[in-house]
Amino acid sequence: MSTTFHPTGITPEDDTAELRQLAVTRLRKKREVQAHVLAYVLVNLFLNGIWLVTMPGGFYWPIFPLFGWGIGVAFHIWDVYAPENPPEERIRREMDRLSHG
Repeated sequence: MSTTFHPTGITPEDDTAELRQLAVTRLRKKREVQAHVLAYVLVNLFLNGIWLVTMPGGFYWPIFPLFGWGIGVAFHIWDVYAPENPPEERIRREMDRLSHG
């Protein structure tokens, strides 16, 4: 372990620990999305099976959980895979808009 003075108080070891924690957090979020998608697919396959056995050709009621839960899955995927910070160009455009607004 290094005893070198760092003016910011942040050592390279701190950077590595912070980066590791960020990586672990992101991997957990990705795993949660995978579990969510798997649950969505399995439950909706089950519901479609019930519909097929009980009323084939009748009103397709599984569309409601497919659509409703699908919105939740889409937002979950967006939350995990969308970039956390907007691109610099977008930030500058918004700053220009605010300064001239």
